[in-house]
Amino acid sequence: MIKVYNTLTRKKEIFKPMKENRVKIFVCGPTVYDSSHIGHARTYISFDVIARYLKYRGFAVFYLQNITDIDDKIIKRALETGEVTLKLARKFEKKYIEDMEALGVKNVNLYARATEHLPEIIKQIETLLSKGFAYETESGVYFDESKFPEFGKLSNRNIEDLNVHRVNPDTTKRNSGDFALWKKKDETPFWDSPWGTGRPGWHIEDTAITEEYFGPQYDIHGGGLDLIFPHHEAEIAQMESASGKKPMVRYWMHTGFLNVKGEKMSKSLGNFITIKELLEEYPPEVFRFFVLSTHYRSPIDFSQEILEQSQSGLKRIFKLAETVEDLLESEIPETNENDASHSKLLTDTKENFLEAMDNDFNTPFALSSLFDFIREINRDINDSSISKDTLKNIKIFLEEIGDILGFDFLLTESHDDLTEELVGILTSIRKKLREQKEWELSDEIRSKLGDLDIVIEDKK
Repeated sequence: MIKVYNTLTRKKEIFKPMKENRVKIFVCGPTVYDSSHIGHARTYISFDVIARYLKYRGFAVFYLQNITDIDDKIIKRALETGEVTLKLARKFEKKYIEDMEALGVKNVNLYARATEHLPEIIKQIETLLSKGFAYETESGVYFDESKFPEFGKLSNRNIEDLNVHRVNPDTTKRNSGDFALWKKKDETPFWDSPWGTGRPGWHIEDTAITEEYFGPQYDIHGGGLDLIFPHHEAEIAQMESASGKKPMVRYWMHTGFLNVKGEKMSKSLGNFITIKELLEEYPPEVFRFFVLSTHYRSPIDFSQEILEQSQSGLKRIFKLAETVEDLLESEIPETNENDASHSKLLTDTKENFLEAMDNDFNTPFALSSLFDFIREINRDINDSSISKDTLKNIKIFLEEIGDILGFDFLLTESHDDLTEELVGILTSIRKKLREQKEWELSDEIRSKLGDLDIVIEDKK
């Protein structure tokens, strides 16, 4: 039984999809005008593990993300760099996908671009207009916030309190909180619509895309805490007004903020770190482990010291996996008198691990149970009181939790063999180059291998 904390109800609820064991998840994707930062990575790693665990528990998961590839930020960056807007968006979209693959985020079934869903966006705007929830002005089409009294229910605010602090620079709007569904523009890029040329607002793309693939109601909507207001509030208002069905989403899930040494990450403070910059310093699995060491809803503080602690913790798991592989190749008994106690230890550890994951995907508690196991099993390994049967079961367990968390803990087994094979290929090629008197290229291969602490000496 999985329990999920629902931002809307502010409590943990038993997870039950709308349709049997089929789960539909939507997580807000990036606006592709710049390289993605480690705050994005925190959210997407968290939801990757959530999708993995739901699959492990037997659910059929469809995980959808949007790509905001048309936005004022993208247009501004394109003007600054002199690039074509959509070409710039494609460039940063490609970088984003590469970053996600490097971090092991592999469970998104579909990345849906806003620019490829203009018909769906226009159709939803027309529905909102026809039902009286939207209106047209000389500057665009707006959602009338006053027509949706529940606006603010996700962030626990009410319209009256919000309006006290709002400024309305656009005099064509009826209310200060009304938001754009369609912006009338005649500068490129623009698209044709029933209201003239222009481009969609930010909020409408998400509901149009999810309605296309999921219908008006689905199971999980995720994102960072910073998106609750106004973005997710606007999504609720749009979709529930257009469809007349409630709730739009059964479970709203949000990741906590990622801070850098106690401060919110921002370019002005000089603590803004892109995923690419991070991966130049640390292996991607270290950052992934760092993220999972804190509950997804909690704030997480990033520092080099904490990252190094994560690296040490991850090494303990990999070391156990390596030891298991080595011992399985050694001469030790197939069974022994400790097998029953080891079996119970494994069973208890797995139960504790899954119990933590069932409790709102509590990865730090799950990892804690794993480290408790490592500490106990290492004592018996050091005392040579472990059998091959137990080692095989440990290997299966590490494979199982590795799939859930997104790590290949047993990857180490092929590294040495692969290195030998690659060096063999390079030395063979170098030998042929020397036979053909290609001395310069031959010396370059030797030099490059030397940089990797692999020394080649040429002798008769």
